[in-house]
Amino acid sequence: MARQSKGNSDQRERDRDDQIVEKLVNVRRVTKVVKGGKTMRFSALVVVGDGKGRVGYATGKAREVPDAVKKAVDKAKRSMIRIPLREGRTLHHDVKARCGAGIVVLRSAPAGTGVIAGGPMRAVFEALGIHDIVSKSNGTNNYHNMVRATFEALQSVSSPKVIAAKLGKKISDVLVRRDGQAAATSNQ
Repeated sequence: MARQSKGNSDQRERDRDDQIVEKLVNVRRVTKVVKGGKTMRFSALVVVGDGKGRVGYATGKAREVPDAVKKAVDKAKRSMIRIPLREGRTLHHDVKARCGAGIVVLRSAPAGTGVIAGGPMRAVFEALGIHDIVSKSNGTNNYHNMVRATFEALQSVSSPKVIAAKLGKKISDVLVRRDGQAAATSNQ
């Protein structure tokens, strides 16, 4: 019977892997000079996600490009994190983060806006499953720093449920209504 449950977990894992979105952000040729000459390898930066709020990134290095991508994908799947999304399409609030010289600003957007982002940040949002967001990157255009800064920003996103739990209040007390009135006015 234990063997059957093992098979079921393997099947669930395969199903989950089938739904994973893989985005190749960058491939670089890396040359190392050694006594006998030069050795060439390839470095790949990959972002993976399930399109429902989980995303991860990693780099892989190998002598061939497909091997480097496979290593990076395997590493990224192990390092996936969950990001809370509002209505499954955008962020709960605006965030700003920095990594090295790279600064990114992520702003939640109304429905129908689309993904307004460049290169590496667009790959992260598509893998994550965000449909409406406005973003801006300043400082560097280095792929690695932009992806890292984007992940720093995404990790600092909090849902109203988490904030309410920290403050010991109800979610309705934390949220602000769309018409601009605070939900806490019901206490008056």
